[in-house]
Amino acid sequence: MSSSSLPQLDAQLAVPVAARHELLFLNVFRLVQALVYIALVVTLLQGTGQPITTHTFALVAPLPYLLFAIAALALTRRCVPYARTTVSVWLVVDIAAAVLAVAAIDYARIGIAMMLAVNLGVGALVLSLRLSSFFAALATLGLLGHATLAEPGNGIAERGLMEAAMFGVAYFAITTLCHVLGRQLRASEALAEQRSTDLANLAQVNELIIRRMKTGVLLVDDANRIHQINESAWMLMGNPSAGQRDLGRLAPELSRRLYHWMTSGKLDETATQLADGVPEVIPRFTRLAPNDDSLVLIFLDDTSLLSRRAEELTLSSLGRLSASIAHEIRNPLAAIRYSAQLLAESESMDASDQRMVEIINNHCIRLNEIIENILQLSRRERSRPETLDLGKWAQDFVEEYRQGNDLGADSLRAIAGSTGTVAAMADPQQLQQVVWNLVQNALRYGRMPGESARVMVVARPGDHGVPILEVIDRGPGIPTKVAAQIFEPFYTTHEYGTGLGLYLARQMAEANQASLEYVRVAGGGSCFRLVLTPAQMGLSTADAAVG
Repeated sequence: MSSSSLPQLDAQLAVPVAARHELLFLNVFRLVQALVYIALVVTLLQGTGQPITTHTFALVAPLPYLLFAIAALALTRRCVPYARTTVSVWLVVDIAAAVLAVAAIDYARIGIAMMLAVNLGVGALVLSLRLSSFFAALATLGLLGHATLAEPGNGIAERGLMEAAMFGVAYFAITTLCHVLGRQLRASEALAEQRSTDLANLAQVNELIIRRMKTGVLLVDDANRIHQINESAWMLMGNPSAGQRDLGRLAPELSRRLYHWMTSGKLDETATQLADGVPEVIPRFTRLAPNDDSLVLIFLDDTSLLSRRAEELTLSSLGRLSASIAHEIRNPLAAIRYSAQLLAESESMDASDQRMVEIINNHCIRLNEIIENILQLSRRERSRPETLDLGKWAQDFVEEYRQGNDLGADSLRAIAGSTGTVAAMADPQQLQQVVWNLVQNALRYGRMPGESARVMVVARPGDHGVPILEVIDRGPGIPTKVAAQIFEPFYTTHEYGTGLGLYLARQMAEANQASLEYVRVAGGGSCFRLVLTPAQMGLSTADAAVG
């Protein structure tokens, strides 16, 4: 710590509450000091054998000083917010009382001067160095003044001056030392308080992290009693009541495995189900402290999460492999399609040849769509959410889709809620891809036999103002068994489908902190509901959205 920063630090750390102990000690010592002064006066009177009235001067200092000490001690707590001002006033009274006591009880002047050093030292713990030095100088001048006024001759005055000067040097040394010590104590207290706050915050963060972990965490003692359990472990154990803490009753199989691990040191890594209707888990155990079996941490790995992670890794690897293959296919496919377009422009082809060229073009278009889906599977672009008026966005989307696609007899229209603006946070480009995919599917499959497709893009507020975008058709709907799998990758019921469209749509929705689900429409039809993030909530989480 540099010397230039000490004055600033002293000003910052002079918290009144931190001086409470110093003030209490100073007031208790002052009370003892006043009692000592009175005892010295009584001893003086008994030694002379004269009535008290002849020594009125000797009583001037101790009795009022005793009353002052009692009052100061009683008001210690109230004086803490005004520590510096209060200590300054108290030291003036202490110095005046000490000088008067020395004048009245000359034979005890050395003891009185030494006791005054304690007052000055304790005051320096609270006051600034300049103010502490001022009171040291004031006390020194008081003693020098008393020595100067003593009767000359017999060497008493000269000895008194020498003693006063020596006490003055001691006062300055004590106040300087105590001031530095007080400053360091306040710095240490502030640092300790800051560390305590940091540790408390860190403990809260750790508790929140453990509570929200996907892995279940339990803390169990040697009596098989659960001390702590996080949310995941609570759900994986079948949501037991808060009063149930006996691991043997809550999860007998887990208790058996824990006992087996503690006695043999071997871990059973097979999956087990701890309660009905919950996923299987793989338990892992570790001691909270080495060579101490009193507390054991139990980690419950959800096998469904592990399977999902493995699936994501597999899909990621497959996406990269497929992307490299798709790039290699794209170039010859472009050449085939370009050649077919040139053949189609020939006037010498008969009807059968033109039909063959048309088939080539159609299949080239289909292959190109498959390649685009595969490339999207490998590309995970970061979402860039913006605040959107969902109703206006839906109308613009429908208008743009109509201009770029021939709907024929099919109908596509946008419906906006009548309750005002529906504000949402989303990446416009990714939202466009999601809704375009849903509309394509609705126009292709959402029609009754022999009828035209009727598709609606509905923007409306949901419960608590949550923005919702729905793509609804009036087709035959999706069977329940099929609907449970439509968002899985590579699942399709169409002979020409890739099974990636809805999977990619849900992935992009989740990248925008949204959810995509299928809802069966009463009376026939399908509804794909996209629940987006409200604009006021999305502002704080937009940066965390990663495609």
